[in-house]
Amino acid sequence: MRRREFISLIGGAGGAVAWPLAGLAQHSERMRRVGVLMSFAADDPEARRRTAAFETGLRDLGWVDGRNIRIEYRWADNANALRTHAAELVAIAPDLILANSTPVVAALKERTRSVPIIFVQVTDPLGLGFASSLAHPGGNITGFTNFEFSIGSKWLEALKEVGPSITRVAVIFHPETAPFADLFWRPIEAASSSLSIAPVSAPVRDTDELERLIGAFAREPNGALLVLPDVSTINHRGLIISLAARYRLPAIYPFRLFAASGGLFSYGTDVSDVFRRSASYVDRILKGEKPAELPVQAPTKYELVINLKTANALGINVSQMLLARADEVIE
Repeated sequence: MRRREFISLIGGAGGAVAWPLAGLAQHSERMRRVGVLMSFAADDPEARRRTAAFETGLRDLGWVDGRNIRIEYRWADNANALRTHAAELVAIAPDLILANSTPVVAALKERTRSVPIIFVQVTDPLGLGFASSLAHPGGNITGFTNFEFSIGSKWLEALKEVGPSITRVAVIFHPETAPFADLFWRPIEAASSSLSIAPVSAPVRDTDELERLIGAFAREPNGALLVLPDVSTINHRGLIISLAARYRLPAIYPFRLFAASGGLFSYGTDVSDVFRRSASYVDRILKGEKPAELPVQAPTKYELVINLKTANALGINVSQMLLARADEVIE
């Protein structure tokens, strides 16, 4: 058949021939593979909330798991699992990896300098060497930070507003999984004198140490807790919240999930929003852009969440002014 006759046949078939050709073109596209390494247990409801937001963002951009991409999830709530799963994901040579938290990015960075990595919920990408600059990361890693360090002073101010009698605040973090803690400590310390609060650095490495530290801190009056954003404090949030309740300590947390789990109140980034936004970088990298060309993005949405049930249990009368500012009040 000559070319002219072939074109004429397609044009005269009312699209009958064009339809299967389009279908063949669609199915000939390569299935893209995206790795996701989460610093949570697989059954943690917060992990599922974050991945659901991520997949929603992907669908909005036309990427559907099982249709044109395959998402390989790995879950790591301890150091051994993290090392194992980081190696597994790099070994399958995905098109890119989404990395949740600082320890996850650090583990992946040790294993690859070529697979694109998009991070979420990382606090200090420059200080930890994940990117050479925010505007021009310069390597295979870019993503979304979770806080401005100046928020440390706002956490302290919020605690004083909830409990005017507070004069001591224990700042809780794990020194290994939160190597950036000092960057939050500086604004906390700077604001402490004007608020008549003595901040106490409280690094804890395991649950036994956490229980001992909070128990000892609670022996003196007018104390409160300030929990830093840290994969360890997130994974042990149940214990921290129960200890705060046991010793009747007001506490402020960095993410909504703490308040939703019974913590007094939280002020921090809207994590689901960040995971939805991260899908835009997946889309751009799958379409050919390089991580080195994609600037590290700062958070755009913060949320104040107050658990009024917990406040009542602690005998705290939350002011109407603070309740009016809240994005969510849990009753």
